[in-house]
Amino acid sequence: MLYRGFVNLVNRLPLPSLAVQKWIAIAVVVSQGGIAVTGSVVRVTASGLGCTTWPQCHPGSFVPTGTSTAPWFHQAVEFGNRLLTFVVVATAAAVVIAVTRAARRREVLFYAWLMPLSTVAQAVIGGITVLTGLLWWTVAIHMLVSMAMVWLSVILVHKIDQPDDGVDVVVLPKQLRWLAALSGVALAGTLVAGTMVTGAGPHAGDKSPERTVARLDLDITNLVHLHAELLVGYLSLLVGLGFALYAVGARAAITLRMKVVVGLVLAQAAVGLVQFWTDVPAVLVTIHVALAGACTAATAALYAAGRVRELAPAQADAPAATAA
Repeated sequence: MLYRGFVNLVNRLPLPSLAVQKWIAIAVVVSQGGIAVTGSVVRVTASGLGCTTWPQCHPGSFVPTGTSTAPWFHQAVEFGNRLLTFVVVATAAAVVIAVTRAARRREVLFYAWLMPLSTVAQAVIGGITVLTGLLWWTVAIHMLVSMAMVWLSVILVHKIDQPDDGVDVVVLPKQLRWLAALSGVALAGTLVAGTMVTGAGPHAGDKSPERTVARLDLDITNLVHLHAELLVGYLSLLVGLGFALYAVGARAAITLRMKVVVGLVLAQAAVGLVQFWTDVPAVLVTIHVALAGACTAATAALYAAGRVRELAPAQADAPAATAA
């Protein structure tokens, strides 16, 4: 009943064009990746407990207050990150409204509804992170869910851009699609290892002398090597996939995506090396997180390109025939 009422309300809105739907979906990708970047800013500036509780910023106040013991700068950074949640919510709601109004096919609606649902989940995880005093594994989960939502929002863009009345077209052999999926798995492992490095590293998110943020009690050098080796495995799979794409004469759009992914991974590796050699400066942590989101988005786009939805030949020729 509630969903039917929502649909009836949405149907009173103007019909969004395909371009509008696609741009809203792209905004979802940017917002999902962007909040991970601002989260890293919170961490490296030690502003993680600038707001001491959740969902309020401080007991009795949803906004920063002069009565808090936290410095104003830390309050502003943490509160700013929380405010960005409203941008994520707005874009997620907008994409649901747009695809519902356009009466898109079921799989598009499914991926669209994942966006607001994930935002609710992230808000809860963020609250747990604050209430547990920035336990490293809660921060790690927060980051990994953001990367998962970047992946899914890219798939949403891919689905929106395809015709509802088309037919599925497999543009890559099954073996190469599996290799692309395996690259995604390797990326996931690399991201997990990266959060472990952060969990054992110097940026706990809060440096107040009266609080001690629990860290991952493992040797950080070994974790860095694990992270690096997983990245090498991820890059190796991509290189192998790239040679295979050229061997089968893959479409130019797919090989372009491959080049973008490899370029981003190499840039990410370079930033990681500089981090290790320079004792993890704060600015490079934020760049590293931004590149992690970019690598995730690009890998998702490459994976999605293996199967597309196109108009059947008869449908594609129909407009031309009518014009003639």
